[in-house]
Amino acid sequence: MRIRIAVLQMNSGTDWEANIQALEQGVASAARDGAQFVVSPEYTDIRGDAATIARHALPLDGALVPRLAQLASRHGVHLHVGSVHEKVTAQNKLGNTGLTFGPDGRLLATYRKLHLYDAVVGGLPYKESDDFVHGNALTVVDMPGMRVGMSICYDLRFPELFRSLRAQGANVIVVPAAFNVRTGRDHWELLLRARAVENQCYVVAAAQIDGPGPALPCLGRSMVIDPWGTVIACMPDTTGHLCADIDLERIASLREALPAWNHRRTDIYSA
Repeated sequence: MRIRIAVLQMNSGTDWEANIQALEQGVASAARDGAQFVVSPEYTDIRGDAATIARHALPLDGALVPRLAQLASRHGVHLHVGSVHEKVTAQNKLGNTGLTFGPDGRLLATYRKLHLYDAVVGGLPYKESDDFVHGNALTVVDMPGMRVGMSICYDLRFPELFRSLRAQGANVIVVPAAFNVRTGRDHWELLLRARAVENQCYVVAAAQIDGPGPALPCLGRSMVIDPWGTVIACMPDTTGHLCADIDLERIASLREALPAWNHRRTDIYSA
């Protein structure tokens, strides 16, 4: 069984409406190319300084979710919007929240980023936890032929999360991101391929490119990686989309030939 997946590479800026229109155009273009499952990057809705982001954040019962639902149903695709800025009414912070829709427009799942990026990169401090709440749950979504595990950007550095998603049956894991250039040049592809090999899953990574702060410019390099760790599609340094056909039988055959999951020493360690 083969499924066509599309990743969108975006350069979301400070104009919320322009960003959502770019998403709509990207999904339409991917659907014309036969995509059945479309994944957009982290911060699809807006990028900019904290004040700009806070001004455009919306609760999940606001106007954005119905618009995204209509987008998925209009094109008859499963749509994973990598993340939007969710206004969390109980706290004075935001959710960095991914949204998954079915081809009928139903909201199938939400996922808040578990690991928040607090780091100093090239002398520039970046503290995501100042503005966002931590997620507190794993999310796996069933689609035809696939069980899709959710992550966002910095989550990629925590293999325990990916092992836990595999333990819940994931055979495809999405990694929407806004990975900065400085760390991304050395770590982005390396970590994506490692997570694919370790868990014998397809890894689907949709990324922002260039763009405004608050982080350094983003790397781009959206890609799809197979369970052997082979990059089967990689986006050039521009906005747009790429499609890749994933072979679900390949997952099963690789797991059967190299049953590393069954060789874990869970009597000694728990992961």
